[in-house]
This record gives sequence, structure tokens and C-alpha cells, in this order.
Amino acid sequence: MHYSLNPLHKKTGLQSLNWLLVLIVIYLLICAIALLSSNFKAESTSYAADLFHFANNPFSGLVIGIIATASVQSSSTVTSIIVGLVAGGLPIDIAIPIVMGANVGTSITNTMVALGHIQAREKFRRAFAAATLHDFFNLLSVIIFLPLEIAFGLLENISRWITSWFYNIGNLSLQELNIIKVITNPTVELIQYSTSYLGEFDNIAAIIIGTTLLFLTINSMSKLLKVLLIGKAKNIIHTALGHSPMTGIASGTLITAMVQSSSTTTSLLIPLASSGTFKLKEIYPFTLGANIGTCITAVLSATAVVGNAYAALQIALIHLLYNILGVLVIYGVPVLRKLPLKMAERFGEIAEENKFIALIYISGIFFLLPILLLSLNNVFFGQ
Repeated sequence: MHYSLNPLHKKTGLQSLNWLLVLIVIYLLICAIALLSSNFKAESTSYAADLFHFANNPFSGLVIGIIATASVQSSSTVTSIIVGLVAGGLPIDIAIPIVMGANVGTSITNTMVALGHIQAREKFRRAFAAATLHDFFNLLSVIIFLPLEIAFGLLENISRWITSWFYNIGNLSLQELNIIKVITNPTVELIQYSTSYLGEFDNIAAIIIGTTLLFLTINSMSKLLKVLLIGKAKNIIHTALGHSPMTGIASGTLITAMVQSSSTTTSLLIPLASSGTFKLKEIYPFTLGANIGTCITAVLSATAVVGNAYAALQIALIHLLYNILGVLVIYGVPVLRKLPLKMAERFGEIAEENKFIALIYISGIFFLLPILLLSLNNVFFGQ
């Protein structure tokens, strides 16, 4: 007699294994952040300070955020590193523009996905417009909120007020509530012990291990969640885009929070746009929700901080507040709402006529122009 496993049981077993792996990866991600924050704090007077000393004003911080995120194609990774740096002593007022820059830099991925349709004129026009819609919205957010931040400290003040709630509820504090810290401490201490024999370089080695672990966990989590959720995500997107803008925003937030990658969810929209299944104005709200959903990684990272936990939570909340306010202000005001749409539609038409413009746009906006601006900034403002 021959026995065979039911294919459904095989699939269920594989899914269970993948979800177990997701939990392990999340645990290691939190360990990586804890490791980074504790060692950045130890080195903040020298190495960590030197690492970001060229971010000596909001403008240079913005440019650095764009370049860093475009290079690794993950705002989650960059903002998680920023959380660790802030816990280690990076000033909040310098970290805020870097977070804003990370929002701009992350939109490079779906813009590159749009290049896959470059051979078909009509499809390429629609795909490139859908991709650059994300770019122009994030650029408009910077234009509105960076001056407000410089002039009034808008995000810093609101986030400080919200963060204080977590520290002023009776006699409780984040340290007393940080169960995650208790769980991750054994792993973090084991890594710290393994680098202790390096003497004065032990903190640097731990930072390298933490950074490597951070990249590996975020990349692994994205791949695992794609396998588990991407089919369901496509179904949700198809259902949500045909309904109200609020449904689109909520769906974009939810799916991106689950996948922990706005690049993944916004890239899913490109084929839908290129085929003409949905119009640009229909995918617009979902893109905005993706901006909000991607903030979960930084908030998750802040729960594991060793050091200045208050500041770490504050910068994570700033990322969330920035994206929520961007949606409320830009999408809430009809005149502002139309700007990214019109710019994306026009740019799609230009790219359709001259495909080389698309390549210039990607290299120029995300790399060459930021590097040029950073160089000019150093010339005029110095170090």
C-alpha cells in the first residue's frame, strides 16, 4: 500500500514553516536594532558622529537620506538605522530631514519597475506616470514640510508631545514595559561577548554585525512575506482600487505594514496601471497608504532600543506623523491633490516620446542631482 501526503497538507505545512521563519526574522531584526543602538551610543562621540558629520544642516540631511535609500532601495532599512543612530546620539533635528529624504529615495524601485514596459509606448506611458506619481507626491511633501520643520519644528514638537504620553502614564516607563528587551537581551549579549576579544574595536565589530544582520533580516522578511501574502495582496488591491479613496489608503497602509516594503506594494500597481486596468487617480490613494504602512519597521525598531529610547521612539513617530500629515494636507486640499497627478501624467507623456528621458530621470533625481547638491552644500556651507 502506498501513502502520499495531501497536497493541501503540504501547502499548509509550508505556510506554517514560512510564518515561523517570519517570526524568527522579526526577532533577529529587533536584535539587530538593539545591537546597533547600544553600540552607536558607545561610539557616538567618535565613529558615529564622524559618520554623519557631513549632515550638518537640514538640506544636506535630506540629500543624504535620498542617496542612502536609493542605494539600498529600502526606506525601512535606512529609517531603522536612523532609529539606532538617534538612540546613539544623532540629533533629532538632523535625523528628520534624513527621514524625509528616505521617503523620496524609496520611490526609485517602482520607477525602475516601470522600465520593464519600455518597449510598448502606451503601456510605458501609463507605467511611468504611475511610478513617478509616488516620486512627485513625496517631493511635494518635502517642499511643504521641510520649511515648516526648519521654521517651527512642527514634527519635532508634535512627536515630543506624543512620546511624552508613553513616559508619563502613572509611574510607568518604556523601560518597565519593554518585554521585547528582555527577550532579545540573551542574543544581543552573546554577540557582544563574541566581539569583546577585539578590544577597542569591539563596538565597531558589533555595529558591522548589527548592520549586516539588519540588511539580511529586512531582505529575508520581504521575500518571505512576498511568498505568503503577494497573491492575497493582489486580490486586495484589485478589490480596493475600485472603491473609495479611503478604502485605497487603508488597503495600501495594511498591505505595506504586512509586507514591510512600500517598494513592493507600489511596484504591484505598475502592471495594473500599464495595462489600463486602473486609472492614475484610482491608484493614487493606495500609493499614499503605502507611505504610511512602511513606517511600521521604524516603530518596531524603536521598541528594541538600548540607550536613548525616548529619542528613538520620537524619530519613529516623526516618520509616521510626516506621512500621515502629508496625506491629510496634500490629498485633503484639492489644489495640492491634483499637482502630483498632473506632473506624473505630463512626465509619462514626455517619457513616451523620448524613452532616454526616463533613464536620465532615474539617474539624475536619485543619484547625480543629490550628489551635486551635496557638493554645492559643502562649498557654500562648509563642514
